Amino acid sequence: MILVLMGVSGIGKTTIGRLIAARTGWIFEDADDYHSDANRAKMASGTPLTDADRLPWLRTLHDRMAEHLAAGRSAVLACSALRAMAREQLQRDLPAGSMRFALLHAPAALIAERIHARQHQYMNPNLLPSQLATLEEPEDAWRVSVEGTPEQAVEQILAHLCAIGAWDRTQERSSQ
Repeated sequence: MILVLMGVSGIGKTTIGRLIAARTGWIFEDADDYHSDANRAKMASGTPLTDADRLPWLRTLHDRMAEHLAAGRSAVLACSALRAMAREQLQRDLPAGSMRFALLHAPAALIAERIHARQHQYMNPNLLPSQLATLEEPEDAWRVSVEGTPEQAVEQILAHLCAIGAWDRTQERSSQ
């Protein structure tokens, strides 16, 4: 199983993804680690990426996820995946049902507050409005509120994973 935590910058994808990986024992991958230097420079300057900028990055992410599945490993991928085209690239030719998307959401004002309170190496806070405008909400994604604590969002996601039989709470790793 590949779980993609999707949403705009500052929504908590990395924080929540690491917590899920710690509890499930799944591999955690942060899509930000796979951006090219050119994409990072563009975002740092406050310039939104184009589909042409994103395509090689999405192909790399797809290949990483395919490797995990081929090796029988489950993974959590923190990836914006704002557009339908991005999600299609991520799951193209993967076995049906092997990738699930969880859309992390919160009011724009709360996201902006969180973005300004954090340090990120290249994600310019001024990109939030363009990201919100770019978001094409998928109909088949789990909608997960991140208005509360990260642990509350993790509980929502783990409940979804249990409900589809992708994970069993008896497999949970100690949070200690």
